[in-house]
Amino acid sequence: MSPRLRPDLAGLPRYVPGRTVPGAIKLASNEMPYPPLAAVQEAIAAAAAGTTRYPDIAATALTERLAAKVGTSSDNIAVGCGSVALCQQLAEITCQDGDEILYPWRSFEAYPIVTQVVRARSVHVALRDEALDLEAVAAAVTDRTRVIFVCTPNNPTGTVVHRAELEAFLAAVPPQVLVVLDEAYREFVDDPDSPDGIGYTGTHDNVVVLRTLSKAYGLAGLRVGYAIGAPEVISAVRAVGIPFAVNSLAQAAALAALDCEDEVRDRCGRLVVERIKLQQSLRDLGHPVPASAANFVWLPLRDRAAEFAAHCAAARLIVRPFDHPDNGGVRVTVGLPEHNDLLVAAAAAFNR
Repeated sequence: MSPRLRPDLAGLPRYVPGRTVPGAIKLASNEMPYPPLAAVQEAIAAAAAGTTRYPDIAATALTERLAAKVGTSSDNIAVGCGSVALCQQLAEITCQDGDEILYPWRSFEAYPIVTQVVRARSVHVALRDEALDLEAVAAAVTDRTRVIFVCTPNNPTGTVVHRAELEAFLAAVPPQVLVVLDEAYREFVDDPDSPDGIGYTGTHDNVVVLRTLSKAYGLAGLRVGYAIGAPEVISAVRAVGIPFAVNSLAQAAALAALDCEDEVRDRCGRLVVERIKLQQSLRDLGHPVPASAANFVWLPLRDRAAEFAAHCAAARLIVRPFDHPDNGGVRVTVGLPEHNDLLVAAAAAFNR
């Protein structure tokens, strides 16, 4: 006799990470192309001496530091093992069997996974010109809707939600439905009409904002994310979290990284310059690349995505394909200038 497992898990979608190929340039995982901050490396080395002890289960110092950073109280902050873990915790505190989680699609591929894990039902709303159609999302809300994920900038297309459309959307969504503004790439946004979601958490008890230190702060390998929201929501998020999910090295590294804001801003600024150049170069080759506000660009190649990825792999460049006849494409992480030049050369050689 074998253990009795949930039969629905056989159809659970698997998260597909960007491939790492020895000797190749990886532009598939939206990682920062720069080395870890020197202060972060020093903090990790110092914290290593304490790894025989459990970490602070509440991540108290980090929570207080994040609260100060965003201008709120510690009661409004939950720290987690990356923002993706917090996505699942938010689904757990809101959903029961048969409830609905609503999100635009294509978007962050963890959303359908966490939805099925909590036995909820995914409801997809198609993108419009590679951007989120919030009017259509609001129209899709039913009495079974419990959570709406709004990824801005959207992963993988890079497009952002603008102020007027977001405010109209929040006014249209019933207050009992939790709206999660997933802002993992906020530090790369240069569109002045793209609002900072944290401001809405003070006026809407049903809004939670997710941020991460994996991207701009270069801590992808340490997994530190945080949620900002109303105290009763945050308290519930903490209640369902795995104990000690943010380890002591990650906490020390996060605190050190947050003390390097000037250096982080400089790195993000340089990367945005490279993103703009890469985006324009691909457009000059005839690719209808949408305006990105993240650290990646999107090539809407539809059912030729896998073909383009294979073409790049032959040139020792690893990109992230999403193969689909309607909403497929290739996401390319912005790398160092020489890496971006190689990507443009590969795109120019691709037979369209």
